[in-house]
Formats: sequence, C-alpha cells, structure tokens
Amino acid sequence: MLPTDCLYTQTHEYLRVQDGSAVVGITTHATEQLGDVVFVELPAVGRVLQKGESFGVVESVKAVSDLYAPVGGTVVAVNEALEGQPGLVNEDSFGEGWIIRLQPFTEADLAACLSPEAYAALIGG
Repeated sequence: MLPTDCLYTQTHEYLRVQDGSAVVGITTHATEQLGDVVFVELPAVGRVLQKGESFGVVESVKAVSDLYAPVGGTVVAVNEALEGQPGLVNEDSFGEGWIIRLQPFTEADLAACLSPEAYAALIGG
C-alpha cells in the first residue's frame, strides 16, 4: 500500500513534505524491482539540485540505478545510516530508508509530481 502523504515521480522516487523540507527516497516498488540494495551513493550536504537532476545511485544485486531529484532545492541532510546499512532502503523505504532532505522547494515542483493514485496507476497497482 502506498503512503498517501507522499508525492511520486515516474522514476520511482517519492517525497514527503516534513518540517519544511522534502524527504526523498525510492518507493517500495523500486526496491522490489532492484532486489537487495548493497550500496547507496549520497550527495554532499549543501549541493544544489535542479528538479530531475541525478543526485546519486542505488546499487543492488541486480542493477545500478540513478536517483533523480523530484524537486529542486539544496541538500540539507543525507541519511548517513545508509553508508553502513544500505539494506534499510529495502526494509523501510518510506521510513528509515529515506535518502536525502531538500529545501527550499517550489509549489510548482510539487504540483508536477504524481499523486498516490497516479503513481499506483503507473505501476499497475
């Protein structure tokens, strides 16, 4: 079941607005397609990202996939726990497996994201 408090992208990232920042990660659907995640490349805190820009990679036993910013903004935090425990992305993608936090972001960028219903339709759910 998809969290309804998130917005989604066609490249399977999600974002949740929390405490004035956009918490970004990859969806459970993405982790199921990837298999066991063995490495997550995190961007530097302070890096400025444009909407749609690649900010890192997720490496699994099956593939290496780029990560794309669902909104533009500055990286204000990264999930350092993923450096030692990349499997958190598989275990709890919408919780402890978050990847970065961005701020500020624009309402226009948010409006361009997919609703939970639209994302469910995209993945055949």
